[in-house]
Amino acid sequence: MLRRLHSEQPDSFAFTPDNQAWAEAQITKYPEGRQASAIIPLLWRAQEQEGWLTRPAIEAVADMLDLAYIRALEVASFYFMFQLQPVGSVAHIQVCGTTSCMICGAEDLVAVCKDKIAPKAHQLSVDGKFSWEEVECLGSCANAPMAQIGKDYYEDLTAARMGEIIDELAAGTVPTPGPQNGRYASEPLSGLTSLKEFDSGHTKYNASVQLATDIGDTVKRIDGTEVPLLAPWGKANASADASNANEKPAAKPAAKVAKAKAKPKADAPVTKNKSKEKQKGNPVPAGTKPTLLSEARDGGADDLKLIKGVGPKLEGVLNGIGVFHYDQIAAWSDNEVAWADQNLVGFKGRVSRDNWVTQAQALARGEETEFSQRAKKDDIYKE
Repeated sequence: MLRRLHSEQPDSFAFTPDNQAWAEAQITKYPEGRQASAIIPLLWRAQEQEGWLTRPAIEAVADMLDLAYIRALEVASFYFMFQLQPVGSVAHIQVCGTTSCMICGAEDLVAVCKDKIAPKAHQLSVDGKFSWEEVECLGSCANAPMAQIGKDYYEDLTAARMGEIIDELAAGTVPTPGPQNGRYASEPLSGLTSLKEFDSGHTKYNASVQLATDIGDTVKRIDGTEVPLLAPWGKANASADASNANEKPAAKPAAKVAKAKAKPKADAPVTKNKSKEKQKGNPVPAGTKPTLLSEARDGGADDLKLIKGVGPKLEGVLNGIGVFHYDQIAAWSDNEVAWADQNLVGFKGRVSRDNWVTQAQALARGEETEFSQRAKKDDIYKE
């Protein structure tokens, strides 16, 4: 299935203060240089906040993790858990359509969704409250057919019960998740054949359903108000004092602080960048500032997007600091590359990672690189 960003996008995205604190805490899970590992939880939090994953949200998360936008987009478009288009404000219903559910009546559930919500998957209902899609196996084959609504499974469904659930949600009530035919969990329909002593003394619902009903949190999206707010290693349990929920963790892990204090190598002269130092409060990065231009030479700037790793936004950043031509980058020394790697805010490490100098040297000679040929042919940056 081809997954694209939605044609209509909001102008911007920002985490709420609570979600921002949560996201910063998540990043501290990972060692210095591995913050990109937080990409999935941060994208998920953005989706929970907005309902779906917008392009500004993907880019905002990429900036937090110092990732190229395309890397974040690759993750968002690969995993079907991320919705790249608007979903229903009340609920997005995912009907399992794989073998067990299909045999047991998943097509009837889909028919109900088409009738009550919209004729096609991912379309919003007329009132904007619901959307639906058919998905691959959700792993509840013993309770087929089933659907995931919000965070929870609704199992042992019939077409009639599916219609009732949608009506209940539309009316503002939250149906009890789990088996819809009286089963406790996934025991045989005829009843337990072993461990019969378990049939008494347990909670009213199975553990997952009991938790959902206890907190009334099934279709409610995570909004940052949950306790504990911060990363799980920061608080002992959900009974933590509510006042602690507003404590903000250190945005940078201890490893990063230690690394920042390390002295630069003797052969790497330090060039001060006072505005950057004042803004971020970090030690001045190592490297030698390359020769920059106040404007492009006669004939105009080169198309820096033909260098792998440079997109429209980064091209604008480069032009803004005085880099317009291939031969400028082609002439950078190792120390100048180090400076650029540190000073391209939001794109740190990009120069050495994608070997800009070698690419620029070829382009400056009038040659093509494999990437520049593909970029011209496919027009990959066309909006």
